[in-house]
Amino acid sequence: MPLPISEIERELVHTRRVRYEGYKRTDGLWDIEAHITDVKSHDCTLRTGVRRAGLPIHDMVVRVTIDRKFNVVDALAVSDAVPYPGGCENIAPAYRKLIGLNLVKKFRDAVKERLGGVQGCTHITEMLSGMPTAAIQSLAGELREERPPGRKPFQLDHCHAMDTTGETVMKWYPEWYQAKEKAGA
Repeated sequence: MPLPISEIERELVHTRRVRYEGYKRTDGLWDIEAHITDVKSHDCTLRTGVRRAGLPIHDMVVRVTIDRKFNVVDALAVSDAVPYPGGCENIAPAYRKLIGLNLVKKFRDAVKERLGGVQGCTHITEMLSGMPTAAIQSLAGELREERPPGRKPFQLDHCHAMDTTGETVMKWYPEWYQAKEKAGA
């Protein structure tokens, strides 16, 4: 269901697009890419000059290459449009610090430690927070879920629909369903 149409007249002034894509490689590895663009619908005066309407202020991509266990084996960042040419794009090599991290084991904490603040680009680093779920979605159905017998599937109790006391789990994962205790019982 879409958002309701605003009853107040308004004008689009800015569009930010963030896109994640997952690629299965022929060498058994996976590329997960995130791409961000920021575009104004009007001419925008920056300290570095006027950016014409429709031309991106930010156009940046980051790619991590991972193995089947979500270990980062390569990383690359590029910036094709930036607000401060000669400054912003110079941080791209810092994203090699992602190599050796694991997307599903404290990845976001490690990114903040290695690339937070002036150690990285705000926009590229921000996109990295979506990499773990983009990778999981990319590999979903490709990898057999490997977990010890009796260990709860990772997705349970990690979002509203997957609450082990809810109807979705009762229907699709009945062995993990836990009835809610009645109030006053």
